[in-house]
Amino acid sequence: MAEDDQKSKKRAIQEITKKIRLSLLIVAFVIIILFAVVLNHLFGSPSTSLFFLPDISVTMIMGIALILSVIGLGYLVRMSNQVLRIIHDYSSRIEKILSITKDLREEIYGDILLEKIMDYALSITHSEAGSLLLLDGDALTFKVVKGGKAEQLTGTSVEKGKGVTGWVAATGKPARIANVAQDERFNPNIDSMTGFETKSILCVPLITRSTVIGVLELLNRSGGFAYRERDEEIIAYLAEQAAISIAKTKFVEDQKNYEIHLTEMLLEAIDFQIPEKKGHSRRVARYSNIIAKGLHMSEGERKRLYLASLLHDVGFLKINSDENFKKEEYSRHPAVGYEMIKPINFYADIAPFILYHHERYDGYGYPSKLSGEAIPLEARIIAIAEAFDAMISLTSYRVPVNFHEAVDELRRKAGTQFDQELVEIFATNIEPQHIKA
Repeated sequence: MAEDDQKSKKRAIQEITKKIRLSLLIVAFVIIILFAVVLNHLFGSPSTSLFFLPDISVTMIMGIALILSVIGLGYLVRMSNQVLRIIHDYSSRIEKILSITKDLREEIYGDILLEKIMDYALSITHSEAGSLLLLDGDALTFKVVKGGKAEQLTGTSVEKGKGVTGWVAATGKPARIANVAQDERFNPNIDSMTGFETKSILCVPLITRSTVIGVLELLNRSGGFAYRERDEEIIAYLAEQAAISIAKTKFVEDQKNYEIHLTEMLLEAIDFQIPEKKGHSRRVARYSNIIAKGLHMSEGERKRLYLASLLHDVGFLKINSDENFKKEEYSRHPAVGYEMIKPINFYADIAPFILYHHERYDGYGYPSKLSGEAIPLEARIIAIAEAFDAMISLTSYRVPVNFHEAVDELRRKAGTQFDQELVEIFATNIEPQHIKA
């Protein structure tokens, strides 16, 4: 689309240049005629080529000069307005394109992204209907359909190579059709299904890394007008940006799916490694979330805390299960977990929370003996949540304590083992119903 954008810019510049040149020619013509009239008046006609100029008075010369100046000025004003309109239209178009591009690239949810692409395309071209189809093997599936009886098409498929959309997907070339009745590529079966009457079509491919991933189709430009070359240019650019954004959101969704499955696998492995603590990680995550809500943490911060809480004991997977309760082995698990998690991109930012979740507020914890707010906030939260679960769980203490005794114990250790402010937030917000098996 960079090439199309350059062509559009070149045409705008050429049109402006043409207007300026015409204005200069008019000004030059007025000056030459006025100069000739003055010469003819002062010295008589020095050449037979000026015979058509009348012998007139100075008053008439000034009058003619005034009239010609007014006419020239009027034309210059008119030309200037046209030039300014061209510049404004081009500037508005570029500004809108940049705004759309920014919006699409910032969207991380695939379904919302597809809806935005369709809405922008309809708005830009003033089309009655449109659809966005993604390629799945040799079939194009309607992902978003707007206008007419759209619900009948969503989720259905058409073969690659058939109809206008199939032709665009197969060739990777755009199609701009003023009258579908005169184009053999048009397949009327879709109209028969929906009852919509297609008159004109603008269809462009969605291409990323030289591969067609779908098509964007627009139907019936409002007012009965045919789609213009400039419509094709701007929609081709939109399709280019859309394809990049679709590929990006798919990557993010695939990565998120991988992250979810990997986290579940690690949790199952931890529960298998230490069966007597089964469910401990999920409970710690739940209690940590109570403190996060009390602190009004952002959604992103809460997600990171929740994930770190789930994986805070992942280091036990590399420690012999028969030695888990030996102090020298047990105290290794934060550092071991940190080394396991840090190299994984989507876990890297939570690795420090895992490393420091056994630090004490007074500086007597491990592995680094950090104190106070030098300990990451998330690690301080996990420390409280884990201690609470350890106190009330049957498998963690020989004589487990009840809910109120556990809360009282946290308050007694506030300021020494735990962050006093966080303990108070937890104690204020935790309820007996929050405790689940």
